[in-house]
Amino acid sequence: MGVAEAMKVIQHRPESVDLADALRMSLPILEFDATREAMIEPAQVVQPRDVAEHCVICFFREVVEKVRDEHKARVVTENLWEDGPHPLYEIAYAGHRLAFYHPGVGAALAAALLEETIARGCKKFIACGGCGVLEKDVPVGKLIVVSSALRDEGVSYHYLPPAREVAAHPAAIAALKRALDRQGVPYRLGKTWTTDAPYRETRNKIALRRGEGCLTVEMEAAAMMAVAEFRGVVLGQVLYAGDDLSGTDWDHRGWQSRREVRERLFWLAAEACLTL
Repeated sequence: MGVAEAMKVIQHRPESVDLADALRMSLPILEFDATREAMIEPAQVVQPRDVAEHCVICFFREVVEKVRDEHKARVVTENLWEDGPHPLYEIAYAGHRLAFYHPGVGAALAAALLEETIARGCKKFIACGGCGVLEKDVPVGKLIVVSSALRDEGVSYHYLPPAREVAAHPAAIAALKRALDRQGVPYRLGKTWTTDAPYRETRNKIALRRGEGCLTVEMEAAAMMAVAEFRGVVLGQVLYAGDDLSGTDWDHRGWQSRREVRERLFWLAAEACLTL
């Protein structure tokens, strides 16, 4: 049953079915189940490890590998998936233990790997990654501390009741702001648009999201924030501005070549994370 059919249900049974109920009947993604225990619980299939409670989630594979090599990281677990390993690493940094890993790309994988990392013992997370920008005046490399994410993906609806947005943890936002202010790094605080479909970011959708106050677009924030809220852990995210979707034509801007920004962002995330 689609939305049109749902409206017909309302018309024929107005006394017993409201719009919200009709939509839930028509759209599986809105059938939220608040049951806490799933058939496959991460804590039942993933062994806890001796691992740092602070963890950086880094979307830059070359940075993860550089930190691993230069700081002689300990491999906490190889974490083999069908597409290959997703190792969880740990280093000593600034007198503390710090875990880190690459979460893959896309909401579903990032959420699943976060679930496993929480089950292994990490509790405080700062994620760092890149994003598209929806405003023309945001230059490449500009940092954005994510305040909330618009839930235009599928994963978050399995963790939280249907809603338009999910917020970053206030403590994580505060930690990121303190770290960036301490280092004198300019940034903006803003809402991101999380979508599963980068090749369906139409001009109409971009205009709509910009009208809702979204500054950036990416593929994982809403899902990770939903998982963190469901599991009762702290998670925040900082992004750097990449490609530009604000004009009539897409501008890649060579954003993935900004190696100095990407590496520095890892250490800024680490500094913020260790204050949580």
